[in-house]
Amino acid sequence: MARQNKDTKVSKFRLVLIEDQTHKQLWSFRFTRVNFLVTVITVCVCVTAAFYSIIAFTPVRTFIPGYPDANARRAAIQNAILADSLENKMKIWEIYAVNLKKVIAGEEPMRIDSIINLGQSANAVRDDYSAKQDSLLRHQIMEEEQFGLSGRQARVLPIEGMMFFTPLKGVISQGYDNVVHPYIDITAPANSVVKAALDGTVIFAGWSNTAGYTIQLQHSNDIITIYKHNQKLLKKTGDKVTAGSPIALVGNTGSLSTGDHLHFELWYKGEAVDPTKYINF
Repeated sequence: MARQNKDTKVSKFRLVLIEDQTHKQLWSFRFTRVNFLVTVITVCVCVTAAFYSIIAFTPVRTFIPGYPDANARRAAIQNAILADSLENKMKIWEIYAVNLKKVIAGEEPMRIDSIINLGQSANAVRDDYSAKQDSLLRHQIMEEEQFGLSGRQARVLPIEGMMFFTPLKGVISQGYDNVVHPYIDITAPANSVVKAALDGTVIFAGWSNTAGYTIQLQHSNDIITIYKHNQKLLKKTGDKVTAGSPIALVGNTGSLSTGDHLHFELWYKGEAVDPTKYINF
C-alpha cells in the first residue's frame, strides 16, 4: 500500500486578552507562523523608516552627538583660515632661512621683501616658477605668430579653454547662484593678496559705498573679472596687468560686507558665469 500523505494542516495560534476577574474576553487575534513572521518584519521596517525620516528630515538630527551644526561648520571655516595663515607664516620662515643660508654663503639672496610685505609669502616661489613657464609659452606663441605658423592673426579660445590664475586661495563662504548670488565670496585673512585671474587692463579702480574698494579687469575673449570689498587697491584705471600679478589686498570695506573676504565675479560675453567651473580655489 502507498504511504499515507503527511498531514499538511497549517498550525494556527490565538492571542487572547481576558479580564482577570470576570474572565470576559476583551480581544482576540488568530495567526499562523507565516503571518506572525510577516507582521514582525513589517513592523520593524515601518519603525526603521519612521526613525530615519525623523532624523533625516527634521531638526532632531542636530541633537545627535557628533553631528555638525551651524556652529561646527563656522568653526571648521575659521580653523581652515587659521591653518592657511599658519602655513603662510611657515613658508615665510622657510624663505627667510633659505635667504639666511645664502647670505652666510656669500650668495645673492632672493628678492622677495616686497612679496612678504604684501602678505603673499607662501606661494611666492611656486608663482615665480609658474610665471617663468608662462613667459616661455608666451614667447613660443609670439614666434608662431611672427612666422605665421598659427594660421591666423588672433587666437580666440572659448572660456573652457582659458587657463585662469587663482585670484585668492581661501574658503568659499557663499557659492554661485545664477539668480540670487551670481558670484562667489572667498573668505581669507585680512591683507591677503588678490591676484589677476588673466592678463588684462584695469577698466575701473575706485570706491563704492556698497562694494568698498573695487577693481574691474577687462580680458580678451569678452571676459571681465570683478573684485570687491578690498582693503587696498594696488592698481589704477588704465594699468596693464598680467595673470597672477597682485592687484589688491583682501579687506572688509563697503556696507554689504560682513567680514574679511573677496567678492569675485566672472563675466563672459555679457553674462555672469560660475567661477568654480573654471578656477580651482
